[in-house]
Amino acid sequence: MTSISSNNQSTNFTLQESVNVWRSRGGRQSCRTSAAFAFKSSFFGKKPLLLSVNKTRPGRALGPTGYSRLNPITASSRCHTFDVIIIGAGIIGLTIARQLLVGSDLSVAVVDKAVPCSGATGAGQGYIWMVHRTPGSEIWDLALRSNKLWKMLADSLRDQGLDPLQVIGWKQTGSLLIGRTPEELVMLKERVKQLCEAGLRAEYLSSSDLLQAEPELMVGEDSRAAFLPYDSQLDAMLAVAYIEKGNRHFASKGRYAEFYHDPVTCLLRSNSTGEVEAVQTSKNTLYSKKAIVVAAGCWSGSLMHDLLRETEIVLDIPVKPRKGHLLVLENFNSLKLNHASMEAGYVGHHDLTLHPGQVDHGQILSISMTATTDAIGNLVLGSSRQFAGFNTEVEQTIIDRIWKRAAEFYPKLRDLCLADFISNRKVRIGLRPYMPDGKPVIGPVPGLSKVFLATGHEGLGLSLALGTAELVADMVLTNPLKVDSAPFAVQDQSERSQHLSIPLVRSNLYCFSLPAMGFFLRY
Repeated sequence: MTSISSNNQSTNFTLQESVNVWRSRGGRQSCRTSAAFAFKSSFFGKKPLLLSVNKTRPGRALGPTGYSRLNPITASSRCHTFDVIIIGAGIIGLTIARQLLVGSDLSVAVVDKAVPCSGATGAGQGYIWMVHRTPGSEIWDLALRSNKLWKMLADSLRDQGLDPLQVIGWKQTGSLLIGRTPEELVMLKERVKQLCEAGLRAEYLSSSDLLQAEPELMVGEDSRAAFLPYDSQLDAMLAVAYIEKGNRHFASKGRYAEFYHDPVTCLLRSNSTGEVEAVQTSKNTLYSKKAIVVAAGCWSGSLMHDLLRETEIVLDIPVKPRKGHLLVLENFNSLKLNHASMEAGYVGHHDLTLHPGQVDHGQILSISMTATTDAIGNLVLGSSRQFAGFNTEVEQTIIDRIWKRAAEFYPKLRDLCLADFISNRKVRIGLRPYMPDGKPVIGPVPGLSKVFLATGHEGLGLSLALGTAELVADMVLTNPLKVDSAPFAVQDQSERSQHLSIPLVRSNLYCFSLPAMGFFLRY
């Protein structure tokens, strides 16, 4: 997850400023569009999740008495033009930029209020796994494609004489999905069968096989595991640094720029067509000739909502932050892991109704055991999920519970006091972009032809990044899609709304401020 804001140009080059001056503004105009949106949500067997249009919502008056404080438009003194502007410098935004730079001749700008890896990307565990994916589910093809692309990237590094472990933290750890209840064992056996039928190498380990594979693990008579020996992981920080370095090679060709530490203040819309055509940051105006991609993690829904605030269209992208803790113990030698592991309960971790956890200060908290060793030998334990708004403070009670849960699977930890590791422990906090139906939102926004969304990956951002990047790039370039985009689309359901024709009112006279997000919308 990344912020929705854009930031100062950080590379050592200057792009030619646009010779086009923002057109002078006249009176109010309007356009009409039929708008009702929905997600088909069958992954958990739920009813469709409507992205609704409020037919009776009145348009707000534009002027001194309108919503919030109104400011006159002022032209930017620093204008740049790109083919594509990407809002968000997390793994999703940066890999989309990479795909467009490598696969086309388009110019790309990436904007963010902070820097890469300052959001959920940098707080991730790095799993590029298939063991907890369900063949045939709506997300399966995207996960499989992305997994293949990550392995192709690792192979390409080897072909160049580079070590993927050193470059992106790539490790073929193998993955263990561990079950200990009759229900979990039935699920694991069925999953292994499905994975094998889907063409992956998967094994169902008996208790003795499991103990042999992971001697430090607490293995009871009823313990079993699904095992994928070719599952891998990477290091988010290293991977992002590699991708960003590759993107910057295109800077000297005038095709790439980064605007970090420079928050987005406005999206600018055309006076004649109503299209979003530029991103205004605190220091720059970035014009887009082809596309604007919103890859802003858990802030993406608020951004799109506020884009349409002064219209009668209610576009509800219900992505929201889901806070997670990971515990990292540096140079930890007391526990040796042969493979990365997670408990079978993690599969239902997304839906808190399946894994209720506990209520803590009004928040529903869910904790499942995950354990791995990273590229430099640190022990990484997780993980928690809770809805706590945009709070990113470390909660010691949750860290204690993660440690206790891990000790239920790895008995050696029971003899150790977590307080003894204060000096060599770190806690990663991330706000995962959660979608209620468990699927990311990827695709164009109906009625805003140049605006694309790529958000809602929650804990799957790293594993789905390359597949998502390829999908978005193919959409922008109008190439044939390698993965069916329908499960992730913001779909126009105007037939369900009886072909409502909703006026989209805009004005080119005012800028509406949204203080909580540091974001402004200019009509």
